[in-house]
Amino acid sequence: MFQLLVFTSVAALVLADLHPQPRYLEDSLERVVGGEVAQPNSWPWQISLQYRAGSRYRHTCGGTLIERGWVMTAAHCVDSKRTWRVVLGEHDLNNPSGREQISAVSRVYIHPRWNSNSVSAGYDIALLRLSSEATLNPYVQLGSLPPSGQILPNKNPCYITGWGLTSTGGSLSAQLKQASLPLVDHRTCSSSSWWGSTVKSTMVCGGGGAEAGCNGDSGGPLNCLVNGKYHVHGIASFVSSLGCNTPRKPTVFTRVSAYIDWMESVSIDF
Repeated sequence: MFQLLVFTSVAALVLADLHPQPRYLEDSLERVVGGEVAQPNSWPWQISLQYRAGSRYRHTCGGTLIERGWVMTAAHCVDSKRTWRVVLGEHDLNNPSGREQISAVSRVYIHPRWNSNSVSAGYDIALLRLSSEATLNPYVQLGSLPPSGQILPNKNPCYITGWGLTSTGGSLSAQLKQASLPLVDHRTCSSSSWWGSTVKSTMVCGGGGAEAGCNGDSGGPLNCLVNGKYHVHGIASFVSSLGCNTPRKPTVFTRVSAYIDWMESVSIDF
């Protein structure tokens, strides 16, 4: 299991004096807070990112299948030297259904401006090139990305998905969970009584109440309903050190629509 990661940079400590200190959503002890177990494969673009530990692999982050050979996740999930693999079509980490597809990761592309010492600076996005392309079927599908620059309105319906606990300190479940996190617009989320200047315009917030993302959901999608279809508008990035579901400290995501041009520059043909 990963040790909980927190900021160590001077800038982050200064921010922490004014606003609750963010932490990565990576620790495998705590994940989706609240919510419910999703129907198997109802979010068919959700993947489990796993690293090799001895003779086995362990889940550490989520991600989104965006092309048959490409996965989108958070930079902080993959900025260490490890052997990675991606499991598609996953639902229960402990009980294979036969629907899973497993692929090694042949190359990791991290945004060049990512700074591992300051997640609040943004750029928490990475692309993974798979060693084998996914076979699309009812259980494995591509996530739909938003148009470049698109900003959704306050309270737009969205869901976070990921594996883990239903409450901080609660019991662990290996089944994929979902939780409703209505979008919080940037004006609200960056106000002084919410996240303040910690939240940048290249980020998007969701929730701020009883339900939240938590450690272990990193890299996973914020699925937002637009014109009757779910699009992946966020990549789970960080939460408050005061607690994952602290009021007015919603889960913070990398805003996908701010990075479409960069993703295209990595030669992905959307």
